[in-house]
Amino acid sequence: MNPARKPLIAGNWKMFHGGPSGVTLAGENVKIAVACPGVEIVIAPPYTALAACAAECHGTAVGIAAQNVHAKDKGAYTGEISASMLVESGCTWVILGHSERRAQFRESDEMVAEKLEAAMHARLWPIVCVGETLEQREAGETLRVIRLQVDAVAPLLLQFGGPVAIAYEPVWAIGTGKNASPRDAEEVHAAIRGWLAAIDSGFAARMRILYGGSVKPDNAMSLLACPNVDGALVGGASLDAASFGAIARAAQDLTAR
Repeated sequence: MNPARKPLIAGNWKMFHGGPSGVTLAGENVKIAVACPGVEIVIAPPYTALAACAAECHGTAVGIAAQNVHAKDKGAYTGEISASMLVESGCTWVILGHSERRAQFRESDEMVAEKLEAAMHARLWPIVCVGETLEQREAGETLRVIRLQVDAVAPLLLQFGGPVAIAYEPVWAIGTGKNASPRDAEEVHAAIRGWLAAIDSGFAARMRILYGGSVKPDNAMSLLACPNVDGALVGGASLDAASFGAIARAAQDLTAR
């Protein structure tokens, strides 16, 4: 973790806590943010709880993210949500290109870039996810695959000029209990920063690159201690305030060193 980049710990609730329990969990995250002032806390509730969680967190340091967005701002797209609607619901962030979206809903690099452009126009700060499957990793294709994913969005990210982030999430570690070793994570994070530096060194130095993939209290410290790991995109552990708080405290402790 580089002290020049404030660590970002983001909780992706996926399809959980879409009602009153989400508001309660959001309130617990406000307490976490107060206890960890050196860490930026963002939570991503389901659509049904966005506005209520945003109201619960209003005036606090907790940011609200959506888990997805449609590329168009309006139209006959039943069941979809536009970037402007997310802003109206209280969002300041949006997760794009999550591995589950890429795998289950066939989102391509081009689709992720289109959604990123929509987020940019609405001034939603993006957390763009990249990562390789187990098959790609075993074939030695990790860096090639991730390079293509990064190249698809890097020019747009450069235009934001704000607190954008990239999350490296090895697909084989999502929800499996497996996770990349700190050495594996640092290798990919350093490669991503190197590719960005070839575009703009200042941009690369500012970019926060998060690790996502079965991040838990017992492995958070070792992952976050890597020089190019600037936080975490947390899935299952974000559904429990105690676990999520422990991850945030690990980041807080590292900032104090």
